[in-house]
Amino acid sequence: MSNHTPKILNVSSLQEAEQLLKKIDSDPSSFSIMAPKAVFRVIQLDNVTLQDAIIIKQDMLSIGGEVAIPKDAFQLEQKQASIALMGTLSQHHLLVKKLQRHYPRLQRLATELDQFLKQSH
Repeated sequence: MSNHTPKILNVSSLQEAEQLLKKIDSDPSSFSIMAPKAVFRVIQLDNVTLQDAIIIKQDMLSIGGEVAIPKDAFQLEQKQASIALMGTLSQHHLLVKKLQRHYPRLQRLATELDQFLKQSH
């Protein structure tokens, strides 16, 4: 039997993450680094060009997140689809930075995602 009392914490906002860090007595100067890593988000994007979906998936995988894309995405038979981005707020922000380095269509998607993330914290 464990004396450490493990439990799952559901942290749904940056404010909740910061409260947890305060409760643990973490260094307040580290809150801005750790809090976005404590909040997991699944974000659906609609009308994503399949070529873009594949690139988004590769970029998100490279930073430890995941993206669900249609099973037949690599056949590129349909033009657009919905995808689900899965990761921490920190990973989503890193994804935005990666997407900003691609061609204009992905840069526009990155801008839209960045604005959404800023509004949904």
